[in-house]
Amino acid sequence: MGEAWGRTAQRGMVIGLCGDLGAGKTQLVKGLARGLEIPEPVHSPTFALVNVYSGGRLPLFHLDLYRLESAEQIIGAGLEEYLNPEGVSVIEWADRWFGPRPGSHEFAPPAMRALRWVQMEVVSESERRICYEDFGH
Repeated sequence: MGEAWGRTAQRGMVIGLCGDLGAGKTQLVKGLARGLEIPEPVHSPTFALVNVYSGGRLPLFHLDLYRLESAEQIIGAGLEEYLNPEGVSVIEWADRWFGPRPGSHEFAPPAMRALRWVQMEVVSESERRICYEDFGH
């Protein structure tokens, strides 16, 4: 699924990923990178907050908000620039910034060109349920 999304992704797209630990968020980003033809391996940016991958069809900005506990901390980290990227931004733990649904949090982000909101759920050890909704253009 991530690879298919990467093949059709457009500049300015933001993908917000929500789900428990082990739901497959980073695996989906790895597929997205393949679809964007990014040659380097993708790793979770849990300790760096942001990993930037270039060399593909579009740059990929991979954010992980797991270590940040509030929207105030996220804004304080200066991550807002990734909401209107020159490539594609993927935000793991996006609900920590946007709330349970885009626009539901007091610190809702400014209008983005395109947002794909993704809910991932562990069904079994080898199965995930992925639901998504597109907002914007």
